[in-house]
Amino acid sequence: MSKPIFQLVDELPTSGLTVSLLNSLDFIAPGQWKNTVGFVNTIKTVTGESDEALIQQIGERAITLYNDKSQGYQTAMWLYQTVDSTDKALAAAALANKIGESISFLGFLNKVTPKADKAQTIDLTLKLVAELVAFCKINGIPGDSIGDFVAALGEYSSEALIRMAALVCFDGLIPLGPDFIRKATDVIGGLTPQELEQNSTFSSMRDEIPGNNSAGKLDFIGQSFDSVKGWMGGLVTTHNLTPDKVLGNIRKFVDITDDKLDYLAAFIDVSTNYYEHTGTQSLARRLIERAMAEI
Repeated sequence: MSKPIFQLVDELPTSGLTVSLLNSLDFIAPGQWKNTVGFVNTIKTVTGESDEALIQQIGERAITLYNDKSQGYQTAMWLYQTVDSTDKALAAAALANKIGESISFLGFLNKVTPKADKAQTIDLTLKLVAELVAFCKINGIPGDSIGDFVAALGEYSSEALIRMAALVCFDGLIPLGPDFIRKATDVIGGLTPQELEQNSTFSSMRDEIPGNNSAGKLDFIGQSFDSVKGWMGGLVTTHNLTPDKVLGNIRKFVDITDDKLDYLAAFIDVSTNYYEHTGTQSLARRLIERAMAEI
């Protein structure tokens, strides 16, 4: 890893499109996510401690745990970063002349185009698999522990819950529509290992996905999505989520001048890093909790 964990947490932004879009999902998980930034501030928030010497001890232990390559923390961080890194060069071009958080779609329609349903589905399912594998790495269990992940998903809270809500809304509902679960299931069911191999995100993270070859990894991706369908469907039903409802809440935080949902999905994809942002926060929380317990 190029940066230590304390630097990654210290450099998290306090505002911007990613933060605004995550805040727009508060209606799904009211009060669950606070944009906690800064390593020392995160230690204080997670532990409730104010003793500077103890905070220092906890911080040093958390850094040591993160740096220990026999643990899975660095790999988990890499996964969160990797699934968010696709198309970032395109984002720079599309946003070069943007000021503040007001979005004019005319400025980037010729630079950002919607993904086909197949490409969007692969990205959706790879983000889910990244979450599953990162969960296993962080908790020191085998990377193919789908059952453990699904059981834990029901207990997700704070930044982990808002990340999964964002996955459902920004990578499911907005680009694929209200029937995104069935659409994604159909696409994955008809996907070939060769088509999967053409996806740049898969190429980057394939070594971390369980399976002996591309066919085995595709099977694992399908099993993972199938196992989480119930939770996703429950989230949609409980909160009566629709693309228009999500868009309406986004508009409370971001000035969107158009409602072309497929283009909005493309814009979110290239101009935000909600997975890396909340993933960094989740990882820091877990490290601090473990460091506190060990001290």
